[in-house]
Amino acid sequence: MTRVVISDGIVEGDLINNEFGGKFYSFKGIPYAVSPVGDLRFKAPQPAKPWSGVLSAKQCGPVCYQRDSFVGLPPGGSEDCLYLNVYSPDIKPNSPLPVMVWIHGGAFVCGSGDSMIYGPEFLVRHGVIMVTFNYRLGALGFLCLDTEDIPGNAGMKDQVLALKWVQKNIKHFGGDASKVTIFGESAGGACVGYHLISPMSKGLFKRAICQSGCSLNFWSKIEEPRQKALVLAKQLGFYSDSDKELSEFFKKMPVEKLIDLSMNITLNRKLYELHLGVVSEKQFGDNERFLYGNVIELLRTNIHEDVEVMSGYTEDEGILAFALPGSDADVIFKHSNEILDFFVPKQIALERPLREQFEVAKKFKKHYLNGLNASDNLNGLIKFINMDFFVFELLTFVKFCARTKNNKVYLYKFTCKSELNQTVKMLKLSDLFQDFNRTIVCHADDLLYLFPFKVLQQKFDQNSESFKMINNVTTLWTNFAKHGNPTPDNKLGVQWAPYSVDHQHYLDIGNKIINSVDPDKNDVELWETVFRQTVPERIL
Repeated sequence: MTRVVISDGIVEGDLINNEFGGKFYSFKGIPYAVSPVGDLRFKAPQPAKPWSGVLSAKQCGPVCYQRDSFVGLPPGGSEDCLYLNVYSPDIKPNSPLPVMVWIHGGAFVCGSGDSMIYGPEFLVRHGVIMVTFNYRLGALGFLCLDTEDIPGNAGMKDQVLALKWVQKNIKHFGGDASKVTIFGESAGGACVGYHLISPMSKGLFKRAICQSGCSLNFWSKIEEPRQKALVLAKQLGFYSDSDKELSEFFKKMPVEKLIDLSMNITLNRKLYELHLGVVSEKQFGDNERFLYGNVIELLRTNIHEDVEVMSGYTEDEGILAFALPGSDADVIFKHSNEILDFFVPKQIALERPLREQFEVAKKFKKHYLNGLNASDNLNGLIKFINMDFFVFELLTFVKFCARTKNNKVYLYKFTCKSELNQTVKMLKLSDLFQDFNRTIVCHADDLLYLFPFKVLQQKFDQNSESFKMINNVTTLWTNFAKHGNPTPDNKLGVQWAPYSVDHQHYLDIGNKIINSVDPDKNDVELWETVFRQTVPERIL
């Protein structure tokens, strides 16, 4: 057992033998906030209160109450969920160690920082400290009434408080608070992107990695959140629009009722659009707001200076769309074949009249389906969804980050192919894509090269080609956390050139690591041409 004194008291953890080399200290289930229940439901989190005696930090804290519809788990968890985990290779190093803080994904409605999924074993071997944590999800974390009582973004404010905890306490675990890298994937990647422009997050990290998600992805920011909340209230049998009455209703609602929600307020929505996410907050007195204003304008003017950024995407991001509730293969095929505005990007649908939308849709449908039914041109359909769901807005985000020259930016495309590519199988989509003539690199497949996913009970041969890829990926990520440069030396046989608007360098991270330029050039040129003709303010 190992004890560490932090600002709130004494924590007792374990010294763990790492099966992949060396040892590390493990401290799990440390509270970073007061339990957000009762009147604190939906409110900004309050810092944890000090305790007396010794806190056992040997088990992860409860996850936020949720249903993980991606893998079909039953509802479970707790509102009392604001706990974090610290894994350190050395709590008394000669020099303080860089810190990597993981923000989990899960469409803002599921997921956790649990060690059975996001264990530290691959990363801490490289001499970095890893921190994972839970934050409020679903309605608990992202319901918004546009009122002082329920202003929205509670889950994002949880993340801010966790980062403040790291700044205050990581030195006690051997960490360097001036070398904190935040990294996340999917909704977690979008969260990282929002921290880059949030006034609440400024100064809490030095580097940022957005994996398969960013603050420009249309699904991450919610329009008209109050109207969605009113729809939810009516679904639950409450019809008043009084702010006070609504607040009291939602605060007293059993947590079990606040999942499996459908909050459509318009028929004009994407199949893979989310109901809950980040909102632009309104001002009430001197309340601290996580985000306010137009994201595009914030990216033009408010990206935190001198923060190095790494961002990228997997080869087949769009396959995730087939696993989201309400958007299975039959529904997607029907919409893409019969409903023209399936091919209208959300931001164009919000801004342009219907006639222009249809012209856009015709261009995209011709380009990607080429006159075929979607089921007969699945590869073309996936390419469109890749761009629509993730890639085009992520590449635009990268350009905004790079344009000021105050933020060094690295771009990648993830193409690793091995038995570790398990996401299609986990999402129960193997049969649908069995005729693809190559191994799929689905959304979230990159995670299995960063974390051992003990929940899958995989066996690892450390002499295998797939483990060589694990070493490559974790070396790139931890080098970035240490140096702000993923390839500070030539040990991987490549020098990753920073991305710029003029020279669009990126790294193809696959079975081999290859320097490249102009990712998905033909698709990007088409999308930029369409956006320049319709919503030019959304691109450089």
